[in-house]
Amino acid sequence: MPRRPREFAAHVPAHVTHRGNNGQTLFARDEDFGAYKYFLKEAADKHRVSVNAYVLMTNHVHLILTAEGSCAFSDVMHLACRRYTAYFNLRNDRTGMLWQERFFAANITTERYLFACYRYIDLNPVRAGIVASADSYRWSSHRFHAWGKDDAVVTPHPAFLELGLSVPTRQASYRALFASPQDPLEVAEIRQASLSGRAIGSAPPARGRPRKEMVRGTIF
Repeated sequence: MPRRPREFAAHVPAHVTHRGNNGQTLFARDEDFGAYKYFLKEAADKHRVSVNAYVLMTNHVHLILTAEGSCAFSDVMHLACRRYTAYFNLRNDRTGMLWQERFFAANITTERYLFACYRYIDLNPVRAGIVASADSYRWSSHRFHAWGKDDAVVTPHPAFLELGLSVPTRQASYRALFASPQDPLEVAEIRQASLSGRAIGSAPPARGRPRKEMVRGTIF
C-alpha cells in the first residue's frame, strides 16, 4: 500500500491528493464544486489547518495544507469527504463509497518545491487539456494568488506573502512563475513523492517553515 504521513509538524506544508473511488466523477455540476469548497473550509477551520492552494478536478483534488499545530490531516480529509459524500449521494439518489479509502500526502520541505507544487496544482487543468491557461480555470486557487480574486477557502502561505511588499507586486511575482512550462522531470518528481508519501524536496525538518533553497538567485 502507498504510504502517507499521518502527522505533520506545525507550519510545514503538505501536498495532498484524493481521488474518486475507481476514478468516478466527484463533481458533476458547478454546485458540487462549491459544496466541496464549503465542506473543506469547514473541516480545515475546525482542525486548525490552512488551505494554501487547491485545484478541484472532476474526479480528484489536489491541496496544499499547513497545520497551525500538530495535526492529523486525516481528520480534515475524512470530515470534508464524509460531509461531501452525504451531500453528493442525497443529490444524486445514490449510496455507497464516493472517494478512494486513502488519500496521499507528502511534506514540502523547501520553498523551491513549495512553489513547484503551486505550479503543479494550478497547471493540472492545463495538462489535462481542459483549459489553455491556469487563468481560465474556475475551480482552483490560481486566480486568488495571481489576480486577487476573493476566495474564502484560501489562507495565503507566508512564503507567498514574501513574494512582494505590495499586493500588486506579489501577484505579478506569482504570475511570473507561469511564464514558462513546468519541467516534466519536476512534475514526475512531485507525483512520485506524493504517491510514496516521502518528502518533496529533501528530508523534512522537525518543525518550522520550509527552508529557502536558492537557485540562481531565485526561490523557484
